[in-house]
Amino acid sequence: MPLITCRDLAIGYESHAILEHIHFAVDPGDYLCVVGENGSGKSTLMRTMLGLQRPLAGAIEFGDDLRQNEIGYLPQQTAIQRDFPATVREIVLSGCQARLGRRAFYSRSDRALADANLARMGMAGFAGRCYRELSGGQQQRVLLARALCATGKLILLDEPVSGLDPKVTAEMYALIDGLNVDGVTIIMISHDIDAAVRRASHILHIGGEVFFGTVDAYRQSPQGRRFMEEVST
Repeated sequence: MPLITCRDLAIGYESHAILEHIHFAVDPGDYLCVVGENGSGKSTLMRTMLGLQRPLAGAIEFGDDLRQNEIGYLPQQTAIQRDFPATVREIVLSGCQARLGRRAFYSRSDRALADANLARMGMAGFAGRCYRELSGGQQQRVLLARALCATGKLILLDEPVSGLDPKVTAEMYALIDGLNVDGVTIIMISHDIDAAVRRASHILHIGGEVFFGTVDAYRQSPQGRRFMEEVST
């Protein structure tokens, strides 16, 4: 059963639709890359899946006992967010908020989960450091650890390697690939079409005519051939 299914989805703001008639489904273990031109609606689609804004039409359905507030999310950061004056452990612990329920404080198991995910991202030694003192790549690792505290099933990533140097980019991709191998389903917005077609199992191309299918099918599709040619020139 799919973790998430979008049926005839229309997204946008107020009555203005950016995208319409979007159909796709993501199964457990998939690695879906969302690609398309800048301004085509990729981030809007992700915010709609997270429930941060309402769809204009259609439906988003969740399966396998997944709840919307259990989806991990690694957003693009603003300059203010990168300068947030909290410790690394506090940032990661905030990913456990959906687990609090009626509790006012984090539990011992919440703190153990945060520490485990910091270690998983190679950041255990930075738990007491101030978040804003970290490099861009280190901050992304912390945010990925935070996302893992929200879920073990599905993580949405909005251009997670944007602004990172090639070495740190490769390290970040390796971490994401490893999570997928371990059974975490990935939905990632990517401006790097070469990395997308190398790493993903499926592609969702939005902007103009929508494409959804396997990477091999995308390579052979008119949208895929045209887009890969445009970005390579």
